[in-house]
Amino acid sequence: MMSTIKLIIFDLDGTLIDSLDDLTQAVNNMRSAFGLDPIDRNAVRGMVGQGARNLVERALPKAGQAEVEQGLSLFLAYNEEHVADRTVPYPGVRETLELLSSRGFTSVVVSNKNQLLCRKVLEQLHLDGIFKGIYGADSLPARKPSPEPLRHVMRVCGYSADETIMVGDSINDVAAGVAAGVLTIGCNYGYGEPTELDGAAIRIREFAELLALPLFAAELPVRD
Repeated sequence: MMSTIKLIIFDLDGTLIDSLDDLTQAVNNMRSAFGLDPIDRNAVRGMVGQGARNLVERALPKAGQAEVEQGLSLFLAYNEEHVADRTVPYPGVRETLELLSSRGFTSVVVSNKNQLLCRKVLEQLHLDGIFKGIYGADSLPARKPSPEPLRHVMRVCGYSADETIMVGDSINDVAAGVAAGVLTIGCNYGYGEPTELDGAAIRIREFAELLALPLFAAELPVRD
């Protein structure tokens, strides 16, 4: 039976790219401005997923509103300048995305990272041309775990929930996918804890496993 899946919505950090080292550098650059000691990669891993402001608030736990705003500006400015110093696609990402594209699947990124940073890191990694759309936390009124960004993408691309899959590594991705009524695939290799993927219909241990799923095995007919 031919798969009905035509649209694949991907999370970015922890799903397509490993950006933790650059995020950790940006966090510690910000913390140093407040006289705070650096924190390690694992600590930052637990802070990501809800956008830059949330990350800054967690990295500056005693900061007031004015300090959070200052910290956010420092974090974003540093991250923009160093968005891909150490960031790399996960193994198999480029080849898998290109094969899915050649088979006729439409790919879109929906991230809780600001759109400018999403575009910049994908451009620097030469992955941007694969996606029909790139949406960040500031692209739409709501962000994941709200299902609204996924519903917006489906409307824009002209596909139904039955024709769509969400691929991500965190509870935000799974919650958004389930609430939007789309099949969800959880990435065990990403930033989220294993329990965050409990609602996912399928789990993968590495990105290239997508190609082994029957959902993506067949080449799609050309769309009118």
